[in-house]
Amino acid sequence: MIVLGIDPGIAITGFGLIGLNQLNEPELITHGVINSTAEGDTSSRLIFLYRELTALIDQYKPEYSAVEKLFFQKNQKTAMAVSEARGVITLCLAQHHLPMAEYSPNAVKQAVTSYGNADKRQVQEMVKITLHLDDIPRPDDAADALAIAICHLGHLQMRRLMDEQ
Repeated sequence: MIVLGIDPGIAITGFGLIGLNQLNEPELITHGVINSTAEGDTSSRLIFLYRELTALIDQYKPEYSAVEKLFFQKNQKTAMAVSEARGVITLCLAQHHLPMAEYSPNAVKQAVTSYGNADKRQVQEMVKITLHLDDIPRPDDAADALAIAICHLGHLQMRRLMDEQ
């Protein structure tokens, strides 16, 4: 089972792919960012995001995906741009027939740290511990995407256990 976690952004979109090892524990496959800052206008950035996400899906063939829900932002221009990126991400996942779950930042924090108001450093430390890594994943957007993937993997495992009852 491979889960793709995505932290959407117009300039930088974080991604993280995790699976389960032989002990049924989360295991890192890869992580990184799709950086569209060199692409110029918004349309070019969105096309670049779509193409890069498609290549990632084609290469790793995840079975599930999870995306962070947008939360209220004070800067309306930023919120609109992230919404556009999120729309492209949703379209790409749908075209690849990838079931997509959505989680609020607090839900991800709760799932990863057991505390819905955890700070970024606490989440990053728990991602490192959960995935048995030597260092905190970098950049921050990739670490956030891994946290989203861990959150969804936990939900999938719980659902599977409940189905077995």
